[in-house]
Amino acid sequence: MNGPEDDKLLVDSGGLVHGAKVGALPQRASAGHSIARMSETDTLPAKQLEQRRLIHRENSVRGQSDAFREIRTRLLWLGGEHNFVTLVVPVSPGSGGSFVARNLATAFAFDEAKTSLLIDCNLRYPAQHTALGVDASSGGLIDYLEHPASGIQSVLYRTGIPRLRLIPTGKARENGGEYFSSFRMRAVIDSLRCRYLDRYLFLDGPAIKGSPDARILSDLADFVVVVASYGRDTPAAISQAAANFDANKLTGVVFNHAP
Repeated sequence: MNGPEDDKLLVDSGGLVHGAKVGALPQRASAGHSIARMSETDTLPAKQLEQRRLIHRENSVRGQSDAFREIRTRLLWLGGEHNFVTLVVPVSPGSGGSFVARNLATAFAFDEAKTSLLIDCNLRYPAQHTALGVDASSGGLIDYLEHPASGIQSVLYRTGIPRLRLIPTGKARENGGEYFSSFRMRAVIDSLRCRYLDRYLFLDGPAIKGSPDARILSDLADFVVVVASYGRDTPAAISQAAANFDANKLTGVVFNHAP
């Protein structure tokens, strides 16, 4: 349906409890304003958004929407005047990291003065293009990293949600470390963030347990949000997972009630 286009938080069932202070972000370069270019030809109705487990503005999902708005408010307070890159990673597979990343990006897109870009970096278990109903046949992140001459516009997809765009994983790969640690990956993230001051980037990362990719991706992010499955991921597992990241980037843990 939608194709490519031009160009320490503690939550119980989505509710913010507290956050940890992080260091100031570096000064960003000036950039053009992108909002006027982000028209949506097929905006999804509320019922379809709920079927895809996405928040929206109507009362039927008010509790979840408000919870993600609270997380957004906290991150914006930590980020100050600058846009930023947030890595969202689950403690273990099935903890709901992709769900949180998707809805956090949506919460930022609620603000008509901001845009969101969700980048699926979970190469083993990519989920965002399916969850958002995006036909990613034109490729994604890995395709662009391997063939940059195709242009980043070829892997930027509309989502049916105003001001939210997606870059899917693209070509299947077991090991993302070689891509995520490359100069080209860092250049892509810096370019996507610096081009527009109103653009906020969200990296949907793989589970921390059993893969080094989450730690590698954290080098590209300003903030790291860890997602734990409520009642399943133990305190010891959460602490061990959090220890993988720079304390100045770790903004907290979201406890997700996985279905």
